[in-house]
Amino acid sequence: MLGWTTDDNDGNKHVRQCFKNCHTPKPTCTLAGTLCQRQVDGEPSGLVVELVPMVTRGDVILDTPLAKVGGKGLFVKELEVALLENRADIAVHSMKDVPVEFPQGLGLVTICEREDPRDAFVSNNYDSLDALPAGSIVGTSSLRRQCQLAERRPDLIIRSLRGNVGTRLSKLDNGEYDAIILAVAGLKRLGLESRIRAALPPEISLPAVGQGAVGIECRLDDTRTRELLAALNHHETALRVTAERAMNTRLEGGCQVPIGSYAELIDGEIWLRALVGAPDGSQIIRGERRGAPQDAEQMGISLAEELLNNGAREILSEVYNGDAPHEYPGHPPVSRWRRVSEPSAHTGAGGLAFSAD
Repeated sequence: MLGWTTDDNDGNKHVRQCFKNCHTPKPTCTLAGTLCQRQVDGEPSGLVVELVPMVTRGDVILDTPLAKVGGKGLFVKELEVALLENRADIAVHSMKDVPVEFPQGLGLVTICEREDPRDAFVSNNYDSLDALPAGSIVGTSSLRRQCQLAERRPDLIIRSLRGNVGTRLSKLDNGEYDAIILAVAGLKRLGLESRIRAALPPEISLPAVGQGAVGIECRLDDTRTRELLAALNHHETALRVTAERAMNTRLEGGCQVPIGSYAELIDGEIWLRALVGAPDGSQIIRGERRGAPQDAEQMGISLAEELLNNGAREILSEVYNGDAPHEYPGHPPVSRWRRVSEPSAHTGAGGLAFSAD
């Protein structure tokens, strides 16, 4: 924590607390950081938040598909280093970018209320995915989106699409693509909801783990900050994301592999759906679970085991070992990953450490 003195109207000196909130330069995270600042500043604590934009490896490498870049934490590592070096007190992340494991001493303490988690079909000439003529070019940087698109529409040409939202829309407008797939949440946060021609239901495009949710990471021994952030935690969203991340943890997945997972809370019960797909869409393994909210983590683990036993293990092995099919040159497989440490007592099997009071 940083502190300085300020004068009130009576000339008295008071110490005000300030913490630094780092985030990536992606507009969605910038807006999320600003929202976090406004929410926390509204607390009667005299707290002031300083926004600290930071550039991550994932923000810099824009000419290579994420799957080819490989590795975990492409959009979070630099922020975590800032936390560990006390250059920042909290880090704001898009939950779909957050790895299932955290560095020693750090953890996810708050998950804010989820925005619309669906994928968005964006096109200037067509109203829906099914309206695209055969041979149309569709842009996406996600193997998860790619495998589902290829399964539903094998007659489409799927090409890699990197860059921020503005860059991707410009490429669409310049005629490089007939349609592109983006996140509804990102477009809405940027005030670009009018660009959405159709929101794709989970039955067509199952979202990424944590998609649409924003998480806040901090040092686990920073009790004061954790107490301040507890008020921002959204209990229902945290439960849903817990189930999704527990499943992803068991699969040892990341944001660059063809894994989808989406949990809903309906009538007091969690409905968790998940899939693992071959990048070319030739095989997709699906499963689901329904159960009590308190069993969210175990549901995720159980569903992951089912997927692995039904063929997901072989699909992921090909992806991790770099043996996935190359029918889509824009999406080479990721390099092999391995677990480098066991989950800490703070992160647990679901990779989460948050207050859900």
